[in-house]
Amino acid sequence: MAYQTFRQEYLQVPPVTRAYTTACVLTTAAVQLELITPFQLYFNPELIFKHFQICHEIFLTCGLRYRYCRMLEEGSFRGRTADFVFMFLFGGLLMTLFGLFVNLVFLGQAFTIMLVYVWSRRNPYVRMNFFGLLIFQAPFLPWVLMGFSLLLGNSIIVDLLGIAVGHIYFFLEDVFPNQPGGGRLLRTPSVLKAIFDTPEEDPNYNPLPEERPGGFAWGEGQRLGG
Repeated sequence: MAYQTFRQEYLQVPPVTRAYTTACVLTTAAVQLELITPFQLYFNPELIFKHFQICHEIFLTCGLRYRYCRMLEEGSFRGRTADFVFMFLFGGLLMTLFGLFVNLVFLGQAFTIMLVYVWSRRNPYVRMNFFGLLIFQAPFLPWVLMGFSLLLGNSIIVDLLGIAVGHIYFFLEDVFPNQPGGGRLLRTPSVLKAIFDTPEEDPNYNPLPEERPGGFAWGEGQRLGG
C-alpha cells in the first residue's frame, strides 16, 4: 500500500523534475554508500575535454532544488517541457564555461540558485517567509539565500554564478524580446520540441500556490536542508 502511494506520488511529479531529482538522489546515495567518490563527480575540465568524462555535481539541499524545479515546470513552463529542457542545457553550458574561469569544481548549488532566480523573477509579487524571520517579495529570495550561505561561512561565488546565469537567461527570454528593437535570441531546437512537447492539456489542473492570490510562506514547516 505504501509502495503504491509512493509510486503514484512519484509518477505525478513532472518528467524533467522527476528525472533530475532522481539523478541527484541516486548520485548522493552512491556517494554515501561509497560506490563512487566525490572526486569522480567534480567539474574537471581536463577529464571532460581530454577524457570525455561527464560531469555531475552533488548538492545536499535536494529539497530546495526539487521545490523550485517542480514549481517552474508546473508553472511558467507548463506545457513547454522542451523549453524547460533547453533552459537546463543553456544554463549548464554557461555554468561550465564560467566554471573554467572562476575555478569552481561543484556547480550543483549554482544550478539550483539559477532555478530559484528564474522562478523568483517570474513571480515578483509572491511573498516569502524565511523561517519566520524575514518577509520579502520573491525577487529577493536568491539574495537572501546568498546571505544565508555567507552566514554559514560558505563562498558566495557559487551563488553569484547561479544568479548571473539565471539573470542572463531571464533577460534573453523574458526582457529583451519585449524591448523596442529587441527579439527572441533563445529558440528551443525543433528536435527538443519533437521529443518532449505534447499537445494535450490536463483539464483537471489545480494551480500551484505560486499562481494563487496571497502566495505562500516559504520556509514555514520546511527547514532548509531538513
